[in-house]
Amino acid sequence: MDLVQKEHDRLLKKLRTSQGINNVQATIDMLQSARDTIAADPNQAAIALTRLQNPVKASFNAINDSLKETHGGLNKYTKSLDKLFKDRPLPSTEHDVLSEQEHLINRAIAMHLLREGQFSVAATFLSEIAEKKDLMHNPASPSSSASPESSSSLLNLDEVPSPEIRKEFASMYYILSQLKERKNLLPAIEWSRENREALEARGSNLEFELCRLQFVWLYHGESDMSGGNHVPGNWRAAMAYAKREFHTFLPRYIREVQQLMGAMAFCPNLHGSPYSAIFNNTSAWDDVAQFFTREFCSLLGLSADSPLYIAATAGAIALPTLLKLQTIMKAKRTEWTSENELPVEIPLPPSYLFHSIFVCPVSKEQATDENPPMMMPCGHVIAEESLKRLSKGSRFKCPYCPNESHMKDARKVFL
Repeated sequence: MDLVQKEHDRLLKKLRTSQGINNVQATIDMLQSARDTIAADPNQAAIALTRLQNPVKASFNAINDSLKETHGGLNKYTKSLDKLFKDRPLPSTEHDVLSEQEHLINRAIAMHLLREGQFSVAATFLSEIAEKKDLMHNPASPSSSASPESSSSLLNLDEVPSPEIRKEFASMYYILSQLKERKNLLPAIEWSRENREALEARGSNLEFELCRLQFVWLYHGESDMSGGNHVPGNWRAAMAYAKREFHTFLPRYIREVQQLMGAMAFCPNLHGSPYSAIFNNTSAWDDVAQFFTREFCSLLGLSADSPLYIAATAGAIALPTLLKLQTIMKAKRTEWTSENELPVEIPLPPSYLFHSIFVCPVSKEQATDENPPMMMPCGHVIAEESLKRLSKGSRFKCPYCPNESHMKDARKVFL
């Protein structure tokens, strides 16, 4: 430590006694004096520039000599620091945080298998978890497959979804199989009616979309479930269904119902009618299946897509960037100092960007997709509408700090 203090004092002394700043100021004064002389009498320009040549050159040489001494002192100071603080191994980036949360990983895998309809694979996976736990608690017991009696112990495992969740997913895949494979909308419609109150509380129109597709399906023609024969449909079957079912959707969907009824006037030439898109939508069945899956999972408090799939896909996208970052960190011997935060931005598709509830501190209104949170260059975040009101198309002052910025410099934030 004495060597470092010695070099520090020597460097400080050189900086204090250095004439570099004085030489720079002297050069500036000479240039300003020559400029004033030329401005006063342009005919003296050649003489003034000739007189400047040698003094400026000598001043530059003195500045360079002073900088060399300063750099030399800095190098000696750096070397003394390196001797005192020798290289230490960087924290390993190979540590897997999830390895300490095995129960969360098991639960995510089990939930993914259930969400994908792989019920037999999920049962095998859960049985293996039970076996492993039995061996951990009773090492002397012989290894055997989980019996039906021991399967009840699965319900006590933290990582295993509840039996109600498993039953719900089995019901969901039965309804989806009927919808996709047999074009049978009745199980989905029945489920939507059983959960009508919860769906209406969410503002969902799932039941009407299912019934509307049933109306279109009846118009086009249905398949005989027993023999697979095609039964030609007609407007009478669709109208009978509408009279029986659509009265429950009035007056909320009066306009949509009127469109379906009005389309019947164009039965001979529906393809050339204004309602052609309703009756000839090639993606209608896939759209309603996705809609049903999303609403079903929402009532269970789950996302429509598997979190494990989303996490794995996002990780695969981010992996090249993180590997490059790791290489740079090792080469420059720097540490990843941020906690629970990536040190670099990972570009992900818009479908992989999520945000939680954000209340604008200016307008006190909750942000939406149409009014998202925006971060200004100073780091403060407000809603986009508040940003527009503050900026009015020009530079504005942040309501929380003295910094000024322009609306084009703000960035959308995903919390």
